[in-house]
This record gives sequence, C-alpha cells and structure tokens, in this order.
Amino acid sequence: MRILYHHRTASRDGQAVHIDELVAALRARGHEVRVVCPAREERGGMGEKVSWVHWLKRHSPRVVYECMELAYSLPSYARLAAQLREFQPHVVYERYNLFLLAGVLARRRFCVPLILEVNAPVAHEREEHGGLALRRLAHWIQRLTWRGADAVLPVTRVLARYVEQAGVTRDKIHVIANGINRAHFASAPSPEQSKHERGLDGKLVLGFTGFVRDWHGVDRVLRWMAEPGSPPNAFLLVVGDGPARQGLERLARDLGLEDRMTITGVVERAQIPGWVAAFDIALQPAVVPYASPLKLIEYLALGKAIVAPNHPNLLEVLEHGRNAWIFDAAAPAGLARALTTIAADERLRSCLGAGAAATIERLNLTWDGNAERVESIASALLGATRAPVHEEATL
Repeated sequence: MRILYHHRTASRDGQAVHIDELVAALRARGHEVRVVCPAREERGGMGEKVSWVHWLKRHSPRVVYECMELAYSLPSYARLAAQLREFQPHVVYERYNLFLLAGVLARRRFCVPLILEVNAPVAHEREEHGGLALRRLAHWIQRLTWRGADAVLPVTRVLARYVEQAGVTRDKIHVIANGINRAHFASAPSPEQSKHERGLDGKLVLGFTGFVRDWHGVDRVLRWMAEPGSPPNAFLLVVGDGPARQGLERLARDLGLEDRMTITGVVERAQIPGWVAAFDIALQPAVVPYASPLKLIEYLALGKAIVAPNHPNLLEVLEHGRNAWIFDAAAPAGLARALTTIAADERLRSCLGAGAAATIERLNLTWDGNAERVESIASALLGATRAPVHEEATL
C-alpha cells in the first residue's frame, strides 16, 4: 500500500519515537510511506521540546496561541493536498493533535480513507492541566476530528472510552498500545556490565526514564530512601531531564542523599537501553489515566522488575505478581510499601523481570506488530479494490 503519514509533531521526544518506529515498521513490511510534517529538530535527545514552539506557547496569550494552532491547519492541509495529488495514497494515517483539521478536510475532499491515531484526549488534557481559552471550540473540533476518521486508534482501552463517548462507533475503534523495537534493545549490556560502566557496582538501582515532572512522584522514592529501614545501597537513577529536576536535587540535598542520586540530563535515544539495563527496579510511580507509557514498554522489553500504580490503563498490560508489583495509588504509603517489599526480595525481582520480558511476546507489544495491525485495518477499509484518489467538487 501507499500510506501518507501526517502529523504536527516537531519535538524529538517519545512522540517522535512512536512516529519514527511505526513508519519504519510499515516500510519494513513492504509499504510505501510518505511523511508530511513540520521540520523537526534533529538533535536526537530524548525529552527535548522544540524551542520556538515552547517560546510561542510561553509568551503568547492563550487565545492567540490556540488561534495560531487552528490557523496552522490551512498550510498543513495545503501540503497534505499536494501530496495526495502527487502520491495517490491508498490511505492517510494521521497522528491526532488539537485544532488539527487537515486530515478530515483531506478525507472529505479526496475521498481517501483516514486512519487517526489518538494518544491523548488533548482537549480534556489541556483543559485540566494547561488550560484552554477556546474550550468549547476545542472540544467541538476534537469530536469532529474523531468522528470524521474512518478508523480511530487509541493507545489504551481507557482512552477508547473517551473516543466512544465523543460519538465514534465501536466498530471504528481499534486499541493499539505503544510498542518496542526488539533490535534496538537486543544489544543492551547485562545489568552487571551496565552498572560497572556507570560506577554503580553494589548499588540497588531504582530507575526512571523520560521527561520527569512533579506529578510523576519521583520525590516519593527519595523520601522512601531516607527512611531508616530502607536499604543503604539504594540508588536513584533518573535517565532524562525535566521541570522536576531542580526540586529533586534540592530534596536530595535536604535529605542527605546527594551522593545516592544521579539525573543524567537529556540522553541520546541510542543510549537508553544501556542506561535502563542498570535498573534493578524500574519506576512508574504515576501516570495520566489514559496513556500507554513508552517507558513502561521499554522496562518490559529489558525484563525489569516494575513498580507501578493500579491505574486501569496500566493494568491493561501489567498484572500484579506476574510482570509488575502493583501498589494502591490512593494509599499514602502505597509506593513506599511496594518499594520495601520488592527491594528486600531479589528472587521476587527476578520473577517479575522474567514475567515482564515474556509480556512483549505474549501481547505482541512491538512496532512490527502494530504495523501489522494498521495494515489489517487499512486493508479492511479499502476492501477488495483500491480506488485511486479523486477530488470531490466541494468541501
């Protein structure tokens, strides 16, 4: 098939990983994929945001920034339309973003099936966390975009319920979680080698990867480490950066744990497996309720003993005592009790790690598996014949 992949993501973070890996997997399966997108900064560091977008968002009045987002649909549609005429794709695959109407407009104009990947209910998310000036318009456009696609691909069943509540029929909804590139993690060193290379011999390494924010609750790990009964060799390794960094460093100094924590800062994507290999306990202290965390799939791939809260979206993949140690997110001491249990039991960590590694194959949590699912959905939309792209007379 010829697949036109459209997105509005300019950053080099987990979103870019998802895009790059799925495109590569589709191409590896023999499909011709052409990408239509903004120019992305190619620095390669995980967790980085595009500087000019971040500056605009910070310094523009909220209503102005949102109007600019909506206005971006026009040049985006123009690029997409030009590629539709030239490339003649069988389907358009779009990564959903708020105020982005290019895909649904192109579907109506060119009568080409639209597959829409949804990673978050962005209107709800921004209203709750960042705020929305054009609240009613944002929710209306979100519903319009979701309903306008031929197939909607949320990353969790929890998120699928948001999509269904917006009026999308169940037959159009296909849940596809994040995946892993086996080859990328196959060359990871052993835990012993990774620890030795990083000066962590003899440490019980509690690890977290990604863009760390206050709501992730990594500070609770430091507070647990400062408790009298915690293992004296416990060491916190944060592979990444983020707005919570200064607060964590300040807390570590206040608790006398400066020499028992490392925050690496932004790390090249290719180096992630080597760092995660050093983890004895992989941390997912908190999560937004609808996400499919990329870090979680990476922890599973490397066979790590995972500690995570009992959020329904995580329980779609995790099972207490089988591939993770689950704690009650509503209990104030839930995380601390889970850490105490798992830190004291090496055999338990080994069993959980084996169960974690087996989960990848059991649930086929790979980008190749995701590409196969997308291929199947696209084939079903196209049916037995694949009609060429043509334009309708009007929008």
